[in-house]
Amino acid sequence: ILAGVLQPDSGEILLDDQPIVVDSCRTATDLGIALIHQELNLCDNLSVGANIFLGREPRRFGLIDKVAIHRESQRALQQVGLDISPDVLVSSLPIGRRQLVEIAKVLSTHARVLIMDEPTSSLTGEEVETLFSVIGDLRSKGVSIVYISHRLGEVKGLADRVAVLRDGENAGELNADEITHDAMVSLMVGRDVSQFYARQQHQVGDPVLEVEDLVVPAWPEHSLNFTVHRGETIGIAGLVGAGRTELLQVLFGIVPPLRGQIRIDGASLDLRSPVDAIRAGLALVPEDRQQQGLVLEMALRHNIGLPGLYRHRLTLGFTDRRRE
Repeated sequence: ILAGVLQPDSGEILLDDQPIVVDSCRTATDLGIALIHQELNLCDNLSVGANIFLGREPRRFGLIDKVAIHRESQRALQQVGLDISPDVLVSSLPIGRRQLVEIAKVLSTHARVLIMDEPTSSLTGEEVETLFSVIGDLRSKGVSIVYISHRLGEVKGLADRVAVLRDGENAGELNADEITHDAMVSLMVGRDVSQFYARQQHQVGDPVLEVEDLVVPAWPEHSLNFTVHRGETIGIAGLVGAGRTELLQVLFGIVPPLRGQIRIDGASLDLRSPVDAIRAGLALVPEDRQQQGLVLEMALRHNIGLPGLYRHRLTLGFTDRRRE
């Protein structure tokens, strides 16, 4: 609503103590209100510079001024610590860098009010530090920032004031000296944090997934070994580029390994495609759900049924719609 995407049912918005009507995204931009979307809002088939100035391209003699776009885009990219050419296609960038392009795009509008919706969800620790530095610089210049996050450590480190929403209502506010992890959680869940989730130890079962001397194409000089037991949760951590995604793509049959063994319940797998992985009982939730996990033009039932198509088909290969 603040950014002009939706219209309010009631109430009013005041800017500099004056009521305003934000009837479109362009109106919000003209008023100096900018939104960094949680889901990336970029055009993959355009360059970084074209995305940053999409819809507000500088012109010279009636034509798009590509020199100005290149110059101003470089300035915005440097502000977020992104050392790439504005001429690079967005489709060639990993999701973390796309997130930084999204931030650079908004910073280039020189907004007075900047709304950040989960801006660090795809960033590495170093990139987060750069973003926090940018936020501090903007704040010192008088820019007002609405920072939305579930990462309470970030909120505590950045916020001068906290407003907590619960079930669509304002559950309370905290001033600077009141902002603690427990106070925020208490307002979020509506009860004392002592009643919150408590981790409990439990016995794990036999090995289910075994990876032995597995070598992925992205890192041919290193081999990977680990075991996942029944009822066990294994965390895989690493910076962008460390090989996390590449490992999962090999485990799911998207990319063939250079060498090594993958076993399920002791039986070796020859994963030639994701279909082989699904039939072996593996499932993957990819980091980029929009591009790699869902077919947005299809109905929910079709998306949910995709992994089970090989089981839920009738004679002649037609999908069993009732079962779906």
